[in-house]
Amino acid sequence: MKKRDKIIYWVATLWLALGMTSTGIVQLIKMDEEVAKITQLGYPEYLLTILGTWKILGVVAILTPRFALLKEWAYAGFFFNMSGAVYSHWAAASDPTELFGPVLLIVLTVTSWYFRPADRKLSLNNSIYS
Repeated sequence: MKKRDKIIYWVATLWLALGMTSTGIVQLIKMDEEVAKITQLGYPEYLLTILGTWKILGVVAILTPRFALLKEWAYAGFFFNMSGAVYSHWAAASDPTELFGPVLLIVLTVTSWYFRPADRKLSLNNSIYS
């Protein structure tokens, strides 16, 4: 792996981890602003607990060495979560500035996934627990 690719991977991954951890914590503690936002989008408040928990677990998965299959699921979960957030804000006619965070996290997710080192990728040679 080239040094440039390693730098891109770690910068994207650390920013992704920071973004998912911070939003996950905000959702888990059910900050008033977050509760207002999710109910405005038409979702129940309890969804914050589910989203926050999965975000924190996803961060642990992408930062922990090995477990390539688990990492694939975490990246997919981040992508589905954030693309769902983009669509939800669009469908609810939210202010366009609400799209910035989810779109940025999608870009960071795809960048981190694309530039991840070979030992963090799922391959046919890896076992399910690699």
